[in-house]
Amino acid sequence: MVALDWAALVSVRLNPLVLLALLLPCAAASGPLRVTDDRGREIVLSQPAQRIVALAPNLTELVFAAGAGELLVGVSAYSDYPAAARKLPRVGDYGKADRERLLQFRPDLVIAWGGGNAAGDLAFLENLGIPLYITEAHHLDDIPRHLEAIGRLAGTAPQAQFAAATFRRELREIRGRYAAARPVSVFYQIWHRPLMTVNGRHLLGEAISLCGGANPYAALAALTPVVSEESLLATNPAVIVANGSADYWQRYPQLDAVRNHRLYAIDPDLLLRATPRLVEGTRQLCEVLEKVR
Repeated sequence: MVALDWAALVSVRLNPLVLLALLLPCAAASGPLRVTDDRGREIVLSQPAQRIVALAPNLTELVFAAGAGELLVGVSAYSDYPAAARKLPRVGDYGKADRERLLQFRPDLVIAWGGGNAAGDLAFLENLGIPLYITEAHHLDDIPRHLEAIGRLAGTAPQAQFAAATFRRELREIRGRYAAARPVSVFYQIWHRPLMTVNGRHLLGEAISLCGGANPYAALAALTPVVSEESLLATNPAVIVANGSADYWQRYPQLDAVRNHRLYAIDPDLLLRATPRLVEGTRQLCEVLEKVR
């Protein structure tokens, strides 16, 4: 592991006692804990983490689901699930960390989002030698893998393995139920101004496919492409699922989804956060498409 950089720590003007505590060696464990993150880098801890910071709301959820919620000392803004997460200190939002405040919590593990957290913040933490586990969930199966990795690093492997096994079992049941379902064209609206959706490589795009949904924008390159209303009118999906209220679409009565009253809203936290709750969001999405069939 990289050694903590004393000079860099001093440069953020922390209390000397805080700096000293941050540098105190941990007691040796029976053996090092090793996991590989989504960069392909190995994270090695001499003992289970005791002070964890999570830098995105979905990562806060993952830590709780892995049985390590009590070890969280700092989280990002909008970390609101489970309820206990709302009481934890904030260390910035997912796009920008408050570096000095974060270091005051003396984390021995930071869990970050590779596609959302600022690269400069991650480099700053890594240069100080603070263990950094970076996630980048591209597939539904990545969620239980992250649960298991966090559980290993936090010393809560049994709870994490149970949560991961539950996720895999429920996802397998959904796959089996809808594997032969008749395809239904569906548009998922992340936002309406500009009109934004997901492609087939997005986690939600994978969930749509699992439910037997046909996403007209699955082949686009961007994970969350901006599309024109004209193109959506041309594709004319049978179902529209909105991130929030679907009232916006009432201005387009020529769409099949509007004319046939197939406008639905599903809690976006169940579909757009890479957490175990994505199983429930997927189940609700599949039930919507099944109604149309």
